Amino acid sequence: MKINKAQATEKILASNGKFFGVTFTKKNGETRDMTARRGVTRYVTGEGLKYAPEAYGLITVYDIAKKDYRMVNKKTITALRINGETYEVE
Repeated sequence: MKINKAQATEKILASNGKFFGVTFTKKNGETRDMTARRGVTRYVTGEGLKYAPEAYGLITVYDIAKKDYRMVNKKTITALRINGETYEVE
């Protein structure tokens, strides 16, 4: 099924801590395929970020494989796997 980038972003933000898979292009041009989730509070120091990721079109997620927080660029998402569905993002 095909969806646009705004719909993919909405699905990620509404995932409510559930696991999802996302494929996107990193800043350096590499493609990253990641299993992640939102709402993870482990390893949070309470200090916060020095910038607002939303202002740069980024979504903060917790990468399960790397066991660390990562940013997903909303503009470069190419595929999304969530709630048992696979989406091609245009």
